[in-house]
Amino acid sequence: MAHATEPLAQSKTEAEQVLLAGLIEHGLLIPCGVPGVYGRGTHFEDVLTRFMELITRATRDDRATPVHFPPVMNRTYMERADYLESFPHLAGLIFSFKGTERQHHDLVDRVRKGEDFSQLQSITNLALTPAACHPLYPTCTGTLPAGGKLFDLTSYCFRHEPSGDPARMQAFRMREHVRMGTPEDVRAWRDAWIQRGLGLLRGLGLAADEAPANDPFFGRGGKLLAANQRQEQLKFELVLPITSAEEPTAVMSFNYHQDHFSKLYAISSAGAEVAHTACLGFGLERIVIGLFKTHGFDPARWPESVRGQLWP
Repeated sequence: MAHATEPLAQSKTEAEQVLLAGLIEHGLLIPCGVPGVYGRGTHFEDVLTRFMELITRATRDDRATPVHFPPVMNRTYMERADYLESFPHLAGLIFSFKGTERQHHDLVDRVRKGEDFSQLQSITNLALTPAACHPLYPTCTGTLPAGGKLFDLTSYCFRHEPSGDPARMQAFRMREHVRMGTPEDVRAWRDAWIQRGLGLLRGLGLAADEAPANDPFFGRGGKLLAANQRQEQLKFELVLPITSAEEPTAVMSFNYHQDHFSKLYAISSAGAEVAHTACLGFGLERIVIGLFKTHGFDPARWPESVRGQLWP
Protein backbone atom coordinates (compact mmCIF):
# COMPACT_ATOMS: atom_id res chain seq x y z
CA MET A 1 0.00 0.00 0.00
CA ALA A 2 1.47 3.32 -1.08
CA HIS A 3 0.80 6.04 1.45
CA ALA A 4 0.18 9.66 0.56
CA THR A 5 3.58 10.64 1.90
CA GLU A 6 6.25 8.97 3.94
CA PRO A 7 4.91 9.93 7.38
CA LEU A 8 6.80 12.18 9.74
CA ALA A 9 10.13 12.04 7.85
CA GLN A 10 10.36 15.81 7.55
CA SER A 11 9.49 18.87 9.61
CA LYS A 12 5.84 19.63 10.24
CA THR A 13 5.90 22.54 7.77
CA GLU A 14 7.52 20.37 5.09
CA ALA A 15 5.02 17.59 5.76
CA GLU A 16 2.14 20.06 5.41
CA GLN A 17 3.52 21.27 2.08
CA VAL A 18 3.97 17.74 0.75
CA LEU A 19 0.50 16.67 1.84
CA LEU A 20 -1.18 19.77 0.41
CA ALA A 21 0.65 19.34 -2.89
CA GLY A 22 -0.50 15.72 -3.09
CA LEU A 23 -4.11 16.57 -2.31
CA ILE A 24 -4.08 19.25 -5.00
CA GLU A 25 -2.26 17.07 -7.55
CA HIS A 26 -4.86 14.32 -7.16
CA GLY A 27 -7.76 16.76 -7.52
CA LEU A 28 -8.95 16.30 -3.95
CA LEU A 29 -8.50 19.95 -2.97
CA ILE A 30 -8.75 22.93 -5.31
CA PRO A 31 -6.80 26.11 -4.41
CA CYS A 32 -8.87 29.30 -4.19
CA GLY A 33 -6.06 31.83 -3.82
CA VAL A 34 -6.38 32.23 -0.03
CA PRO A 35 -4.58 30.01 2.53
CA GLY A 36 -7.01 27.63 4.15
CA VAL A 37 -9.79 28.06 1.57
CA TYR A 38 -10.24 25.22 -0.93
CA GLY A 39 -12.71 23.69 -3.26
CA ARG A 40 -13.30 19.98 -2.87
CA GLY A 41 -12.97 17.46 -5.66
CA THR A 42 -15.31 14.56 -6.43
CA HIS A 43 -13.43 11.86 -4.50
CA PHE A 44 -12.92 14.13 -1.50
CA GLU A 45 -16.66 14.87 -1.31
CA ASP A 46 -17.52 11.20 -1.82
CA VAL A 47 -15.40 10.14 1.14
CA LEU A 48 -16.81 12.96 3.29
CA THR A 49 -20.36 11.98 2.39
CA ARG A 50 -19.62 8.33 3.18
CA PHE A 51 -18.15 9.26 6.54
CA MET A 52 -21.22 11.38 7.32
CA GLU A 53 -23.40 8.36 6.54
CA LEU A 54 -21.23 6.23 8.85
CA ILE A 55 -21.83 8.72 11.69
CA THR A 56 -25.56 8.59 10.98
CA ARG A 57 -25.61 4.79 11.13
CA ALA A 58 -23.47 4.70 14.27
CA THR A 59 -25.72 7.18 16.09
CA ARG A 60 -29.16 6.15 14.81
CA ASP A 61 -30.17 4.58 18.13
CA ASP A 62 -29.29 7.80 19.99
CA ARG A 63 -32.39 9.40 18.42
CA ALA A 64 -30.88 12.88 18.20
CA THR A 65 -33.06 15.64 16.79
CA PRO A 66 -31.61 16.89 13.47
CA VAL A 67 -31.43 20.68 13.12
CA HIS A 68 -30.00 22.58 10.16
CA PHE A 69 -28.74 26.17 10.37
CA PRO A 70 -27.13 28.31 7.64
CA PRO A 71 -23.39 29.17 7.88
CA VAL A 72 -24.29 32.66 9.20
CA MET A 73 -25.76 33.60 12.56
CA ASN A 74 -27.14 36.56 14.46
CA ARG A 75 -24.14 38.70 15.44
CA THR A 76 -25.70 39.60 18.78
CA TYR A 77 -25.70 35.92 19.75
CA MET A 78 -21.96 35.80 19.14
CA GLU A 79 -21.48 38.92 21.24
CA ARG A 80 -23.74 37.68 24.03
CA ALA A 81 -21.83 34.39 24.30
CA ASP A 82 -18.55 36.31 24.87
CA TYR A 83 -17.04 34.97 21.65
CA LEU A 84 -15.46 38.30 20.78
CA GLU A 85 -13.96 38.55 24.28
CA SER A 86 -12.44 35.09 24.00
CA PHE A 87 -11.74 34.63 20.27
CA PRO A 88 -11.60 38.01 18.48
CA HIS A 89 -8.79 36.67 16.26
CA LEU A 90 -11.01 33.88 14.91
CA ALA A 91 -14.31 35.71 14.45
CA GLY A 92 -15.72 36.52 11.04
CA LEU A 93 -18.09 39.49 11.09
CA ILE A 94 -20.00 40.41 7.94
CA PHE A 95 -19.78 43.95 6.56
CA SER A 96 -21.69 45.41 3.62
CA PHE A 97 -22.04 48.65 1.67
CA LYS A 98 -24.88 50.89 2.87
CA GLY A 99 -23.77 54.20 1.40
CA THR A 100 -24.96 56.77 -1.09
CA GLU A 101 -24.43 56.79 -4.86
CA ARG A 102 -21.54 59.21 -4.41
CA GLN A 103 -19.93 56.89 -1.86
CA HIS A 104 -20.45 54.02 -4.28
CA HIS A 105 -18.42 55.85 -6.93
CA ASP A 106 -15.70 56.35 -4.28
CA LEU A 107 -15.77 52.66 -3.44
CA VAL A 108 -15.48 51.58 -7.08
CA ASP A 109 -12.62 54.01 -7.63
CA ARG A 110 -10.74 52.62 -4.66
CA VAL A 111 -11.33 49.04 -5.77
CA ARG A 112 -9.97 49.80 -9.24
CA LYS A 113 -6.89 51.45 -7.73
CA GLY A 114 -6.32 48.59 -5.30
CA GLU A 115 -6.84 50.94 -2.34
CA ASP A 116 -8.46 50.23 1.02
CA PHE A 117 -12.24 50.69 0.89
CA SER A 118 -13.10 49.19 4.30
CA GLN A 119 -14.24 52.53 5.74
CA LEU A 120 -17.06 52.55 3.18
CA GLN A 121 -18.40 49.26 4.57
CA SER A 122 -20.70 49.02 7.60
CA ILE A 123 -21.16 46.13 9.99
CA THR A 124 -24.33 44.04 9.51
CA ASN A 125 -26.22 42.01 12.10
CA LEU A 126 -24.67 38.79 10.77
CA ALA A 127 -21.54 36.83 11.65
CA LEU A 128 -20.04 33.72 10.10
CA THR A 129 -20.84 30.71 12.26
CA PRO A 130 -17.71 29.65 14.23
CA ALA A 131 -19.12 26.30 15.42
CA ALA A 132 -22.20 24.39 14.32
CA CYS A 133 -23.77 24.51 17.78
CA HIS A 134 -23.64 28.27 18.37
CA PRO A 135 -26.98 29.13 16.68
CA LEU A 136 -28.74 26.33 18.59
CA TYR A 137 -28.71 27.55 22.18
CA PRO A 138 -30.82 30.71 21.68
CA THR A 139 -33.59 28.50 20.22
CA CYS A 140 -33.80 26.27 23.30
CA THR A 141 -35.04 28.75 25.90
CA GLY A 142 -37.39 27.06 28.36
CA THR A 143 -37.64 23.76 30.21
CA LEU A 144 -36.20 20.59 28.73
CA PRO A 145 -38.22 17.35 28.79
CA ALA A 146 -37.37 14.66 31.32
CA GLY A 147 -34.04 13.13 30.32
CA GLY A 148 -32.92 16.27 28.51
CA LYS A 149 -32.39 16.61 24.78
CA LEU A 150 -29.87 15.57 22.14
CA PHE A 151 -29.39 17.44 18.86
CA ASP A 152 -27.58 16.55 15.62
CA LEU A 153 -26.18 19.52 13.66
CA THR A 154 -24.09 20.00 10.52
CA SER A 155 -22.84 23.33 9.20
CA TYR A 156 -20.11 25.12 7.34
CA CYS A 157 -18.06 27.07 9.89
CA PHE A 158 -15.49 29.84 9.68
CA ARG A 159 -12.45 30.70 11.77
CA HIS A 160 -9.93 33.28 10.66
CA GLU A 161 -6.68 31.32 11.01
CA PRO A 162 -5.01 31.18 7.57
CA SER A 163 -2.49 28.36 7.41
CA GLY A 164 -0.49 26.26 5.01
CA ASP A 165 -1.69 23.16 6.83
CA PRO A 166 -4.41 21.59 4.65
CA ALA A 167 -6.08 20.20 7.78
CA ARG A 168 -6.46 23.71 9.25
CA MET A 169 -8.99 25.37 6.98
CA GLN A 170 -10.68 28.72 7.42
CA ALA A 171 -13.96 27.44 5.95
CA PHE A 172 -14.83 23.88 6.95
CA ARG A 173 -17.71 21.62 7.89
CA MET A 174 -18.53 20.41 11.35
CA ARG A 175 -20.94 17.67 12.44
CA GLU A 176 -21.95 18.16 16.06
CA HIS A 177 -24.07 16.44 18.65
CA VAL A 178 -25.21 18.62 21.53
CA ARG A 179 -26.45 17.16 24.82
CA MET A 180 -28.59 19.20 27.22
CA GLY A 181 -29.70 18.01 30.64
CA THR A 182 -28.54 17.54 34.21
CA PRO A 183 -24.82 17.84 34.98
CA GLU A 184 -24.60 14.10 35.68
CA ASP A 185 -26.30 13.10 32.42
CA VAL A 186 -24.26 15.53 30.34
CA ARG A 187 -20.90 14.47 31.82
CA ALA A 188 -21.73 10.78 31.43
CA TRP A 189 -22.69 11.35 27.78
CA ARG A 190 -19.46 13.25 27.12
CA ASP A 191 -17.27 10.62 28.78
CA ALA A 192 -18.95 7.75 26.94
CA TRP A 193 -18.53 9.51 23.60
CA ILE A 194 -14.79 9.85 24.02
CA GLN A 195 -14.56 6.06 23.89
CA ARG A 196 -17.13 5.79 21.12
CA GLY A 197 -15.18 8.31 19.06
CA LEU A 198 -11.93 6.42 19.51
CA GLY A 199 -13.62 3.23 18.39
CA LEU A 200 -15.12 4.89 15.33
CA LEU A 201 -11.83 6.40 14.16
CA ARG A 202 -9.65 3.42 14.96
CA GLY A 203 -12.12 1.21 13.13
CA LEU A 204 -11.18 3.17 10.00
CA GLY A 205 -7.50 2.45 10.51
CA LEU A 206 -6.74 5.88 11.97
CA ALA A 207 -4.19 6.13 14.80
CA ALA A 208 -6.45 8.22 17.04
CA ASP A 209 -5.57 9.12 20.61
CA GLU A 210 -7.30 11.05 23.38
CA ALA A 211 -5.77 14.27 24.72
CA PRO A 212 -6.88 16.94 27.21
CA ALA A 213 -7.12 20.31 25.50
CA ASN A 214 -8.11 23.93 25.75
CA ASP A 215 -9.59 26.43 23.34
CA PRO A 216 -7.29 29.08 21.80
CA PHE A 217 -8.42 31.94 24.04
CA PHE A 218 -7.00 35.34 23.16
CA GLY A 219 -4.57 37.42 25.20
CA ARG A 220 -3.19 37.34 28.73
CA GLY A 221 -6.58 36.68 30.29
CA GLY A 222 -7.07 33.86 27.81
CA LYS A 223 -4.15 31.98 29.34
CA LEU A 224 -6.01 31.85 32.63
CA LEU A 225 -9.18 30.65 30.90
CA ALA A 226 -7.22 27.96 29.06
CA ALA A 227 -5.53 26.79 32.27
CA ASN A 228 -8.90 26.61 34.03
CA GLN A 229 -10.40 24.66 31.13
CA ARG A 230 -7.65 22.06 31.40
CA GLN A 231 -7.72 21.94 35.19
CA GLU A 232 -11.46 21.26 35.24
CA GLN A 233 -11.18 18.82 32.30
CA LEU A 234 -13.81 20.67 30.29
CA LYS A 235 -12.32 19.92 26.87
CA PHE A 236 -10.89 16.77 25.31
CA GLU A 237 -9.80 16.10 21.75
CA LEU A 238 -9.18 13.04 19.64
CA VAL A 239 -6.03 13.63 17.64
CA LEU A 240 -4.28 12.10 14.62
CA PRO A 241 -0.61 12.37 13.58
CA ILE A 242 -1.46 13.78 10.15
CA THR A 243 1.70 15.84 9.63
CA SER A 244 3.43 15.47 12.99
CA ALA A 245 3.55 12.92 15.78
CA GLU A 246 4.67 15.58 18.25
CA GLU A 247 1.89 18.03 17.24
CA PRO A 248 -1.02 15.81 16.18
CA THR A 249 -4.13 17.29 14.61
CA ALA A 250 -7.41 17.46 16.54
CA VAL A 251 -10.15 15.78 14.50
CA MET A 252 -12.86 15.43 17.17
CA SER A 253 -13.52 17.65 20.18
CA PHE A 254 -15.62 17.29 23.31
CA ASN A 255 -16.57 20.50 25.11
CA TYR A 256 -18.42 20.60 28.43
CA HIS A 257 -19.90 24.08 28.73
CA GLN A 258 -21.34 23.53 32.21
CA ASP A 259 -24.15 26.12 32.57
CA HIS A 260 -22.61 28.84 30.35
CA PHE A 261 -25.15 28.75 27.50
CA SER A 262 -28.07 27.73 29.71
CA LYS A 263 -27.68 30.80 31.91
CA LEU A 264 -27.48 33.03 28.85
CA TYR A 265 -30.63 31.64 27.28
CA ALA A 266 -32.63 30.45 30.31
CA ILE A 267 -32.50 26.73 29.53
CA SER A 268 -33.56 24.59 32.49
CA SER A 269 -33.75 20.87 33.13
CA ALA A 270 -37.01 19.10 33.92
CA GLY A 271 -36.32 19.65 37.62
CA ALA A 272 -36.23 23.43 37.05
CA GLU A 273 -32.48 23.67 37.70
CA VAL A 274 -30.25 25.46 35.21
CA ALA A 275 -29.36 22.86 32.56
CA HIS A 276 -25.84 21.92 31.57
CA THR A 277 -24.71 21.41 27.97
CA ALA A 278 -21.89 19.67 26.13
CA CYS A 279 -21.05 19.11 22.49
CA LEU A 280 -19.01 16.70 20.43
CA GLY A 281 -17.71 17.86 17.09
CA PHE A 282 -16.44 15.88 14.13
CA GLY A 283 -13.98 17.91 12.03
CA LEU A 284 -15.16 16.42 8.75
CA GLU A 285 -12.46 17.70 6.40
CA ARG A 286 -9.74 16.88 8.91
CA ILE A 287 -10.93 13.30 9.26
CA VAL A 288 -11.15 12.90 5.48
CA ILE A 289 -7.63 14.29 5.07
CA GLY A 290 -6.50 11.89 7.80
CA LEU A 291 -7.96 9.02 5.77
CA PHE A 292 -6.14 10.10 2.61
CA LYS A 293 -2.90 10.62 4.54
CA THR A 294 -3.15 7.19 6.17
CA HIS A 295 -4.44 5.08 3.30
CA GLY A 296 -3.29 6.90 0.17
CA PHE A 297 -4.85 9.23 -2.37
CA ASP A 298 -6.85 6.54 -4.24
CA PRO A 299 -9.85 5.31 -2.18
CA ALA A 300 -10.23 2.32 -4.52
CA ARG A 301 -6.97 0.95 -3.04
CA TRP A 302 -7.86 1.46 0.59
CA PRO A 303 -8.03 -1.62 2.86
CA GLU A 304 -11.24 -3.60 2.53
CA SER A 305 -11.84 -3.23 6.26
CA VAL A 306 -12.07 0.53 5.72
CA ARG A 307 -13.95 0.45 2.43
CA GLY A 308 -16.47 -1.97 3.91
CA GLN A 309 -17.47 0.63 6.49
CA LEU A 310 -17.56 3.61 4.15
CA TRP A 311 -19.02 1.79 1.14
CA PRO A 312 -21.18 -0.89 2.83
